[in-house]
Amino acid sequence: MDLSDQRSASGGLSNFLKGITLGFFSNDIGIDLGTANTLVFVRDKGIVLREPSVVAIKNDTREVIAVGEEAKRMLGRTPLDITALRPMKDGVIADFEITEAMLRFFIQKVGNNMRFVPPRVVVAVPSGITEVERRAVRESAIHAGAREVRLLQEPVAAAIGVGMPIEEPTANMIVDIGGGTTEVAIISFSGVVYTKSIRVGGDELDAAIINYMKRAYNLMIGDRTAEEIKMKIGSAAPLDEELTMEVKGRDSVAGLPKTLHISSQEIREALNDTVSSIVELVRNALERCPPELSADLVDRGFILAGGGALIRNLDQLLSDATGLPVIVAEDPLSAVAKGTGLVLQNLHWMQKNKP
Repeated sequence: MDLSDQRSASGGLSNFLKGITLGFFSNDIGIDLGTANTLVFVRDKGIVLREPSVVAIKNDTREVIAVGEEAKRMLGRTPLDITALRPMKDGVIADFEITEAMLRFFIQKVGNNMRFVPPRVVVAVPSGITEVERRAVRESAIHAGAREVRLLQEPVAAAIGVGMPIEEPTANMIVDIGGGTTEVAIISFSGVVYTKSIRVGGDELDAAIINYMKRAYNLMIGDRTAEEIKMKIGSAAPLDEELTMEVKGRDSVAGLPKTLHISSQEIREALNDTVSSIVELVRNALERCPPELSADLVDRGFILAGGGALIRNLDQLLSDATGLPVIVAEDPLSAVAKGTGLVLQNLHWMQKNKP
C-alpha cells in the first residue's frame, strides 16, 4: 500500500469514526419555533421542553434576564428598565438577536446530555415564509449552537405528527392554527399538492378580544387576560350552555381598576371576523383541490391542529361550512413538534422532500 492509499484509508477510517462519534455523542432535536410557544423534541426522548416564546431583557444593555415561562409571567408587569417581549411575530423572526438568545437558552436547557457535539436540528417554519426569513431561522439556530439545521413546513410537520398517512396516494388535509399563522395543506404521495398560509392565528384572536373590551366597555386589558378569556369562554359556534367569567382591567375613561362579567356570546361576536378568515382559508383550499383528491376528502375530512384547534366548536363551524368531517387532533398543541421528531428518525425522507 503506497502513501496515498494509506492516507485514503486513514481518511476513510477517520470519517467513519467521526460519524460514529457524532451519532453517539449528540442528540438530534426538533423545534416547533412558534409565535406563542416553543416546543423541543429530543430524539428517542420525545417532547422535553414546552415554553412560551417570551424573553425579558434589560432595556439599556439588551441583556437577557429571563426566558420562557419565567419571562411570560413578567408580561405587562415589568419595571421601566425591563421589557418582556415576544421575538417571533406571525410565525417568523421579528428580533434576530433575541430569537437567537432564546434558541440558545432552549437548546442548552435540553442539551445537558449533549456532550462534545452540537445537535442536528429540524425546525418547523410556516410554509409561506420568504427565503430571507428562512435564512434568518437557519442562522439563528446555527448561532444558538446547532451543528446542522433543516427546515420543515409546519403543516407537513403537523400532518406527520398527528399520524396522517401522507405517503399514500390519497388526500390528507390538515389545518394548523398557531399563534401567528393559520396554514392549510393538502398532501398526497409525501408531496404538498396545495398549501396556503395567512398571518392570522391566536394572537389575532387575542387582539380581537382586547379591541372588543375597549370598544364595548372602555375596559383596557392586556394580552395575558385576553388569552385567558379566549381559553375559558371563547367559542366559534353557539354552546349548549353559554359561559360567563369575571374580567378585571382598567377603565379607560376614569383611569381606575374595574371589574365586570362577560359572556361567551359576547366573545364569540368579538372573534367572528377572525374566525371567518380561517373558514375562508379552508374553503379556498377545497376549491383549489384536484377533483380526485376532493373525492377522498368527502369521507376522510380533515384534521385541526395547533392551539387554535382548541377553540370550542370550531370543528363544528368548519364542518358546517364545508360539509366535511372535521377532527380535532388528539394533542393539537404538540402535533408540529412530534412531526419534527418523527422526521429526525428518517432524515433521508426530508432530503427527498425539501420544502
